[in-house]
Amino acid sequence: MSGRPGPKSADEVRLMRRAGLVVAQALEAVVAQVHPGVTTRELDAVAAAVIAGAGASPSFLGYGADEDRPGFPGVLCLSVGEEVVHGIPGERELRDGDLLSVDCGAIVDGWHGDAAVSVVVGADEPPADVVGLVETTRTALWHGIAALRPGGRIGDVAVAVEQAVRAAGSYGIVDDYVGHGIGTAMHEDPDVPNRLPSGPLARLRGRGGRVVPGTVLAVEPMLTLGAPETHELDDGWTAVTDDGSLACHFEHTVAVTPGGLWVLTAADGGEAALGALGAPYAPL
Repeated sequence: MSGRPGPKSADEVRLMRRAGLVVAQALEAVVAQVHPGVTTRELDAVAAAVIAGAGASPSFLGYGADEDRPGFPGVLCLSVGEEVVHGIPGERELRDGDLLSVDCGAIVDGWHGDAAVSVVVGADEPPADVVGLVETTRTALWHGIAALRPGGRIGDVAVAVEQAVRAAGSYGIVDDYVGHGIGTAMHEDPDVPNRLPSGPLARLRGRGGRVVPGTVLAVEPMLTLGAPETHELDDGWTAVTDDGSLACHFEHTVAVTPGGLWVLTAADGGEAALGALGAPYAPL
């Protein structure tokens, strides 16, 4: 991790909102083009055009480059079916009924935004279990976000996500990939888990670092229809479920402000979803 972990100033949060809005626009444009027969490379090109047109740059393209590999080869992570995260755009054509995760990051003036959505491709009536997976993951995301507040703990997110998931049914909560701090680097401290370790003491609410105004986090639950274990494919990026079960991923970048929450990658700042949960919407 690099960048400057820790609270951001009001001006820095406003810069991150600009990046967040670019991400929101790119995701909206990509989802509008999702249909059977489109390739993941074509969807990647849609996001690239939106990001470039906004005068921003992609967070993911070239990410992780070192002397052993050139870095991630796409603007988006596009993960299909049993792919959990970090799917590489290519010539794969989407099919009717596929479950697709679209993960996007953008940089404006050195500051990152990061968000993801999952959609079912084309199908007029997706299977009930797939619909349940998507809705549960989305709901868990917003419950996790709504648990953030000045004076709280990072572990409150994990508690809220897991409670929302368990109330909805039996889903796998992926442990291998978690949320994170974000700022001038896409990944900063702290990690933001989606469930707490098992055991009566480990699961106590209040686990983890303190949340203060200026805390900016990417909250991102990933659920499966089966077991939560994953492994990485030989491409060095794509993570898939061990048991081949479908996976789903939602994410937003959220700032904790003195008065509440500002979801930087939501077009409305999170006002509607936060209001529905009774959480304070407090843009700067």
